[in-house]
Amino acid sequence: MATEDPAGTRTRRRGPDLEHAILRAAADELTESGYPGLTMDRVAQRAGTNKNSIYRRWPNRAALGIEAYRLLATSVEPPDTGDLREDVLELLRRANRHWSSPLGAILRDLLAAVGGAPELLARLREDPRDDGAAQWLTVLGRAVARGEVRPESLHPRVATVAIVLVRNEFVMRGVPVVPDDVLVEILDQVYLPLVRARG
Repeated sequence: MATEDPAGTRTRRRGPDLEHAILRAAADELTESGYPGLTMDRVAQRAGTNKNSIYRRWPNRAALGIEAYRLLATSVEPPDTGDLREDVLELLRRANRHWSSPLGAILRDLLAAVGGAPELLARLREDPRDDGAAQWLTVLGRAVARGEVRPESLHPRVATVAIVLVRNEFVMRGVPVVPDDVLVEILDQVYLPLVRARG
């Protein structure tokens, strides 16, 4: 991929520079057209490269879409209110806002596209915005330190069960947004009884 430096000399972008240009182009395409509108041709044109350069790095459109989505989905710090219930409710509300946003629509389309591909699903499960296990384990770990729940509750599947149920509302039920009373029900009827019963 050729670009001009300040002196007007043509240079060829390679390695990380080219990879970043491709990801930035794919992220811009996702923002403008969503995942259904993302094509290798349009990304290549936007990045000023060819499709072969893209396919050498990402084997298919879904893999490229996931990495571009991750570029858009910047990480946020988990809440720290001093109370487990309030922290979890805030995490659920953040996730709800994210999943019902245009960026969340891209995430839902990507989930539908990857189907049963475990390596791609694993990358989506690392979503920095709402359901990475690290955020949930951080919130739960603080609750353990405060004596609200026992250390036995610090298990990734236990920690993330609430967000899995919220995600299910979007993916399986197709709701545009989860009502707040459903979030509270998941929290009070499922999540808190589960983590408090551990140990």
